[in-house]
This record gives sequence, structure tokens and C-alpha cells, in this order.
Amino acid sequence: MDSRFHISLPCMHVGATVNFYTKIIGATTGRKSKNWVDINLFNHQLTFAKSGKFHFEYPSYLFEKTVLPAFHFGVILEVDEWKRLYEKLKSNVHIDLTTYLLNENGEHQSFFLKDPNGYVIEFKCFKNTNNTFIT
Repeated sequence: MDSRFHISLPCMHVGATVNFYTKIIGATTGRKSKNWVDINLFNHQLTFAKSGKFHFEYPSYLFEKTVLPAFHFGVILEVDEWKRLYEKLKSNVHIDLTTYLLNENGEHQSFFLKDPNGYVIEFKCFKNTNNTFIT
């Protein structure tokens, strides 16, 4: 079995969350009820549970002269799939595309989106997928 991750996060509005992940990103839903939903994000399970107001305070950090949010999650995609998603999204959403670690192990391109709950999602692809964990 391929390993997959699961994360459960609070959300303010299940419907807006479903709309963002399915209509904007192109993910699908799994099990759901009035107060929670499972999102299939590239075969990883995100569960969003309606919780009312919540607040995460998270600092940012500097990575290669770029300020990034310390609290974010993301998906590593194959280059072709990443390009398809980027092309699909860039006409509807403002996306800053960045290349990190240029000409070094771990070189990758990333863009970030914020969902309706304020979560920052990173989509990245590595120039060489074998270098994902090489330092």
C-alpha cells in the first residue's frame, strides 16, 4: 500500500471549504456530513470539522530571501501534474511562483494558496524527485 497522510483541521464553514477544494483546486470529497468533510487532495485525506471561530498564530520564517509562513502544509507533485494545476489556477487566483535552491540538491518550484479557513497550502515539484530529502 502506498503511504498517505491524514490531517484533521477545524474550519468555519464546511460548504465554503468544499467549494474551494473541489471547484478551485479540483480535489474530490469523500465521506461527509453537515459538520465535517473528507477531502481527497492527491490521495491524501484532509478532514475539515466545523468548529466555529478558531485562531492559529504562527510566525513566518526566512527561506532563501523569501518570507514563508511557518504553519502550512502541502503536496509534492510530479512536474507535469504540478504544471497542469498551476496553469489551471493562475487564471483564477493570484499565485506567486518561486524556484528555491536553484542549481542545488532539492531545487523545486512552489506556489502557495490560502483556503477559506486561512490555511496556507504549498504545491511544489522537484526538479529531480530523487532529491526530495537529499541535503
